[in-house]
Amino acid sequence: MSQPSPGQAELASALRLALLRTARRLRSQRVNTAVTLSQLSALATVCKCGPLSAGEIAAIERVQPPSMTKILASLESAGWVQRSSHPDDRRQSIIEITPAGRDLLAEETRARDEWLAKRLVEFSAEDLRKLGEAVEVLDRLGSE
Repeated sequence: MSQPSPGQAELASALRLALLRTARRLRSQRVNTAVTLSQLSALATVCKCGPLSAGEIAAIERVQPPSMTKILASLESAGWVQRSSHPDDRRQSIIEITPAGRDLLAEETRARDEWLAKRLVEFSAEDLRKLGEAVEVLDRLGSE
């Protein structure tokens, strides 16, 4: 991998700061602070990807399996996920989201989307176009 140019390093620093500020503002729009960000992330993964084993969720979330076990136990005790037997391996469980978990995610998503939408009305058409183009790049940046 080649070294970043001075301009790329500067961009990286500015981008990091902008993303941190935006993420902080989004986190402040949370509806249910009883659920942690790690729990919400795992719940969103199960919602998006469908029923998964705890190991699969841990790999997607890039956390150690023991940490994911604790996260899933708390989600299960809150009624946001449920476990069922793995069809091929009795030692494992399959985790799936419950209707209450879907409701929680929808409520959290709605609150954050509303905050963003209200902010976006303040921007020009050109700024909105730029943001639209940046979304794909930012998504790729965060997925790699």
